[in-house]
Formats: sequence, structure tokens, C-alpha cells
Amino acid sequence: MTTTNTRMPVTKAVVPAAGLGTRFLPATKATPKEMLPVVDKPAIQYVVEEASAAGLSDILMVTGRNKRALEDHFDRAYELEELLARKGDEDKLRRVRESVSLANMHYVRQGDPKGLGHAVLVAEQHVAGQPFAVLLGDDLIDPRDPLLARMIEVQQELGGSVVALMEVDPAQIHLYGCAAVEANGFGDDVFHVTDLVEKPETTEAPSNYAVIGRYVLHPAVFEVLKKTEPGRGGEIQLTDALRTLATLPEEEGGKVHGVLFTGRRYDTGDRADYLRAIVRLACEREDLGPEFRSWLRGFVGTEMQA
Repeated sequence: MTTTNTRMPVTKAVVPAAGLGTRFLPATKATPKEMLPVVDKPAIQYVVEEASAAGLSDILMVTGRNKRALEDHFDRAYELEELLARKGDEDKLRRVRESVSLANMHYVRQGDPKGLGHAVLVAEQHVAGQPFAVLLGDDLIDPRDPLLARMIEVQQELGGSVVALMEVDPAQIHLYGCAAVEANGFGDDVFHVTDLVEKPETTEAPSNYAVIGRYVLHPAVFEVLKKTEPGRGGEIQLTDALRTLATLPEEEGGKVHGVLFTGRRYDTGDRADYLRAIVRLACEREDLGPEFRSWLRGFVGTEMQA
């Protein structure tokens, strides 16, 4: 297996967005789950903003059927913009235009939903032999905690691939990919990943380090994905491909590193966590926070006690 230069600048991001969002039915029957609002922006915009802030100017969104709203959101809305301009509503006009200028957006359909590994694989032609980031739309990372920038820094220094890790309660590790790690001397937050297991049973998990939805991948992952058999759930698992990469020599694109994240993360893939994310972000907003926090205190202190 031959590979390209692992130290090429990371400028491309892949955002898998082909899921059906069945946990949010019936809301997602006709609306992509990525377009569900988190306060007043769709969840997917937070993800694209994060990629843009990390210097990733070229973003490929992997979509599926009934996902046209994603493309429309990151495109110009001339009639709406003209209406807002005539009304002199500069604030709303600015917010409507924000999503258009974040990055160069591209789209490809996944076709059959064969898992995250397959979604990444369909991006091979667009990535064109460069290291690239993968951002999952269910994980929102607070912009005050720049995880992705740190992961890109580690990839540029150490090569290989980089996964984001977070310590979780051992009872919750079965919900995640799980990493076995060892120190590598690069920093207190950086580890060498020796093994990966997709959603292990609690008693079989090699650690309580969960893999969360941010990756910076060496392009060698594509050749591995092509040979990766369906795993848990009958899907092609990215975790399984990364497990193989971890065993390969560095000159073949091997080695996997983990960056431990201890910042603020909002999970919008679960209904209860989605609601908590909205409350947390609304409370911190300068324009909404004071009034909302006041109402929330009263609601918790009086109505919830009834």
C-alpha cells in the first residue's frame, strides 16, 4: 500500500448527513434531522461553523434522499434576502447570509445507508489523497473549546489519523466506539491508540475512553474501508477500519492517535440530550439568556414543585 504525504495541510472536511433520524420521528419524517433547530440555528450549521473556524474551507456533505433542505440552507435565498433588505432588517439579513459564506460546500449522495464507514468511503474522490476531517452532526462542540484545531495540529505533527476521545461513565461505554490507549509523550491530552472496539459490552471495554464524532484521517483509510467487512449492526464501521490502521506501519498510513477532550460538548442525537443542549445554549445567549434564565428558575422553583 502506498500513501501520500501525511503532512499536507488539512483543508477538507467530510460531514456525513445521510441518516434517517428515526429517534426524532415524526419530526424527521419530512425534515432532515440535521435541520432541527438548536435555539435558532439548525444543528448542521454549528458543525459547519466549527469546521470553518478550524480553517477547513472545503466541505463535502454526504447526504441521502429527502435531504435537499441541507443544500438549500447553505445556498442563497434571494427572495428572502430581498424582502429583509426592503424592510431594513439588517440583523436578520446578516444571519440569513451567514451560512452561505462559511465554506465551499459540496454534496454527494451515499445511496444505500451502509454505515459511517461507507459514508466516509464515498468521499474518496473529493478528498483526492489528502488528510481530511470528519465531523458528525450529532456532536456539537462549543466554539470556546477548539477541539478540531488541536486534532489537526496533532495530525500535522505526528501523521497518521487522529480520533477525539472523551472519558465517560463505564456504564455508558457500550454506546460508543472505545479506544485502548497508551501515552506517547506528545502532551497530556494526546495518546497512542493501540486498539478500538465498536460499542463493546461494559465488561469487555478496554477503557472508558469513548470515541466522539470528530476525526482527522489519513487517506489510507479508504483502501482499508474497501476491505472492511460489515461489523456491528451489519454496517461498515469506521471504528473497524481505524482498528486496522492502528496496526499498519507509519509509511503505509498507519498509527492512530487520540486527543482527549474535556470541554463542552452537546449531543443532539438523543432526544433528552437535544433538549438539554437547547437549554444550555439558550441560557448562555446574551440576547436570550437573562430572560430565559429568569423564567427557568421560576419554572423549576414553582411549577416543577407542584
